[in-house]
Amino acid sequence: MESAIKAIEAVKKKERSVLEITSSFLDKIKKEDGKVKAFLEIFESSAIAKAKDIDERISSGKSVGELAGAVIAIKDNILYKGHEITCASKILKGHISAYNATVVSKLLEKDAVIIGRTNMDEFAMGSSCENSAWQKTHNPINNEFVPGGSSGGSAAAVKAGFCHIAYGSDTGGSIRQPASFCGVWGMKPTYGRVSRYGLVAFASSLDQIGPIATNAQDLLLGYKAVKGFDANDSTSIDKEDEKKQFSSLKGMTVAIPSGLSKHDGLESDMAEIFSSLPEKLMDAGIKVIEVDFKSFKYALPAYYILASSEASSNLARFDGFRYGMSLNTGNLNESYMKNRGEGFGPEVKRRILLGTHSLSSGYYDAYYLKAQRVRNFIAREFDEVFSKAEIILAPTSPTAAFKFGERMKDPLSMYLSDIFTIPVNMAGICSLSFPYGKRKSDNMPYGLQIMAPHLSDEFMIKVAGELSCAL
Repeated sequence: MESAIKAIEAVKKKERSVLEITSSFLDKIKKEDGKVKAFLEIFESSAIAKAKDIDERISSGKSVGELAGAVIAIKDNILYKGHEITCASKILKGHISAYNATVVSKLLEKDAVIIGRTNMDEFAMGSSCENSAWQKTHNPINNEFVPGGSSGGSAAAVKAGFCHIAYGSDTGGSIRQPASFCGVWGMKPTYGRVSRYGLVAFASSLDQIGPIATNAQDLLLGYKAVKGFDANDSTSIDKEDEKKQFSSLKGMTVAIPSGLSKHDGLESDMAEIFSSLPEKLMDAGIKVIEVDFKSFKYALPAYYILASSEASSNLARFDGFRYGMSLNTGNLNESYMKNRGEGFGPEVKRRILLGTHSLSSGYYDAYYLKAQRVRNFIAREFDEVFSKAEIILAPTSPTAAFKFGERMKDPLSMYLSDIFTIPVNMAGICSLSFPYGKRKSDNMPYGLQIMAPHLSDEFMIKVAGELSCAL
């Protein structure tokens, strides 16, 4: 598939029109998405109208935005004014966005074409895209396997060649894990680097919007297009990226976690691939240090207490009276119970119950405050490691993609898919996943995760681009 950068260059040289590029993606989606089911809705009319407008401005000699020629997909929890948004949940069926997310506004201002909204796990809660109320997205590599989650639709859309770049949200690995499962690149920026305004909140202190692409150059393009301060987001960072410049892999120091094993759910093929990594890094002139990370052990339980607690609060607004579906029985309490009981799926209910319990009187200190202390510990541990190394490398997920239904009856095994990605969200640092190795039995891809300090996002992408070629 042609990259976004090449498409943009072709438009600049007037070798291709934006309408031609957009129409080719629309045709491909119509022919092939019936099997993949990456999209919940195609924005055909608005996409064509946008493409024609850009072409008309080009033909009349007017200036156009830097993304003219790029075709973008957005996850179904990012608001696009005038278009339906459901977060893949029945409770939001029929709700139309009243305004644009800041990310969407930036993309449109730069003349990207937004082609549709992608499927996801309901309210971004899941690791397989099986929790959507509407459909199950299939992994384009092999339709018997899940694409990962919760941004599974976005990762599948990129892998299937339905768009150049797709945006998802990452609360505990929901961009990086599906990127790993689908064999593409996915990034979780530094917390606060990309505005969350217009992103339907799951866990506000952990959520971050980020891009998914087929290569490092498009990933960098997708990140730079949406980064920056936003006064509408109280957690937005009002400063530029650190001036850390990448020059060469030689002389860099890389930290890798020691002692990873099947006890972390690590598949034998991934363990074998990861065990050979230090030697390859040293052959590339990189110094390697091994670190006994406590974060991987403690982050998972602490995360599910904190994220579920925030979800319990954030999802309280969805009662069937203000947004989407409404099943009014004439009795207020009965209506609340019916709307939320029928509107939310089982995983969302599970996390609301867990969060409400953690915040309740008598349990707040024992669970929520203790989890916050663990979060502080994780941040300190990362700071300590980054005082010795520029980046950290770890598996993105312990396994490659699993088949549909394998983990739906065991939520804990599903949660373990994010054991290596969750610490990043807890610390608020940046991270990305790129394809690295395959499972021998079925050639399903693995992902290697690179982690970097706060506001080292562009440095991290450039390092990852070089590493992907060197390893």
